[in-house]
Amino acid sequence: MSRALVAQGHAVVAVVRDATRCASDIAFSEIRTADLADSGTALSRALDGARTIISTAHARHVPAILAASSPEARLICLGSTRKFTRWPDAHGRGVLAGERALMASGRPGIILHPTMIYGAAGEDNVQRLAALLRRLHVAPLPGGGFALVQPIEQGDVTRALLAAVSLHLDGPESLVIAGADAVPYRRFVQMVAGFSGIGRVRIVNVPAPLLMLGARVARLVPGLPRIGPDEIRRLLEDKAFDIGPMQARLGFAPIGLSEGLTRLFGTRHTI
Repeated sequence: MSRALVAQGHAVVAVVRDATRCASDIAFSEIRTADLADSGTALSRALDGARTIISTAHARHVPAILAASSPEARLICLGSTRKFTRWPDAHGRGVLAGERALMASGRPGIILHPTMIYGAAGEDNVQRLAALLRRLHVAPLPGGGFALVQPIEQGDVTRALLAAVSLHLDGPESLVIAGADAVPYRRFVQMVAGFSGIGRVRIVNVPAPLLMLGARVARLVPGLPRIGPDEIRRLLEDKAFDIGPMQARLGFAPIGLSEGLTRLFGTRHTI
């Protein structure tokens, strides 16, 4: 995100916890240090003079950012469609708290709620699924995996944030951002297996309670990714969204899932 902003000619001040971890090839105007979890004055000093604040930290930090920044500063931040789940966890509750804080502030700003993000370096969604499928060649899914998912590629998340920078914001807004395609989770699994070179995998319908029990046992097996009960329950929820508002407000159409997986794995398959 910072690299894209600099490439567009923006003067970017990086606010980080550890300045030594900043990418050395990005021409930041300045690097300041602060910890979002610290309620002291360091964050206020770090945000001093900011006209537009872009936060990719968890939305639970929105109240702290609002309190530490100028009332005139615009805030562009990331939430999550986890806010819609029927089984809220700390992550989802933090997103809701951040959104409420922005809306109550009346400040010019926007919180973008992405669906499952994939394609970033080190992401733990598609990459973790591919690692699991490569090991098992079987995908046990609650309800047979017919609930819908609509992942968004990391590049489109960056495009959404960049588009938000150029928006005229009179007050606080909330907007869902999602990929172009909503597909049943079982189809998503087969696509990940195909594009990552694993080939077709077997989908097995397993009741959610039994799958949760199996996940607890799997934690004892070295090398298997850990899956929590909340993640399993959420596999029973449809996570599909109308991208019309996103396209109208941000001015671009997200890429399709096949194109995104091709970019991620460097191969193209017909599933």
